[in-house]
Amino acid sequence: MKIPNESWGFLVLGVFYFPLRFMHPEIQSYLSKFPKETQVLLEELHKIILEEAPDAAVSISYGMPAYKTFKKPLVYFAGYDNHIGLYATPSGHEEFKEELSVCKQGKGSVQFPLNQPMPFDLIRRIVRFRVEENKLRGGKKG
Repeated sequence: MKIPNESWGFLVLGVFYFPLRFMHPEIQSYLSKFPKETQVLLEELHKIILEEAPDAAVSISYGMPAYKTFKKPLVYFAGYDNHIGLYATPSGHEEFKEELSVCKQGKGSVQFPLNQPMPFDLIRRIVRFRVEENKLRGGKKG
């Protein structure tokens, strides 16, 4: 069901979504540099991160979208010509190493090719793991 004024966002199954123009300005600027097909994937990644970490502090760090919880780095992501990079710290990748083994990786990074389906469920689980990990390590929200 959509709300009457679509320019403000819309409801889908009780969840309210904001269009890109209502996103954090630095994130919006970052995403706008990519082709529309890539933007859609990056927007979904941003949405998943905020669904799993609604209190996350959002910024641009190292030239890419960055998220912190409990004043500790949560995840970063970056768009490239042929892939999306996810940076969930070495512990985040270690926890899911078997599922990530089909992807090109570095220490604390993984590349998801744009010509393959994006594993959003796996990404969601990685973010959820990182939120809990940061929570266990203590600190305040944000």
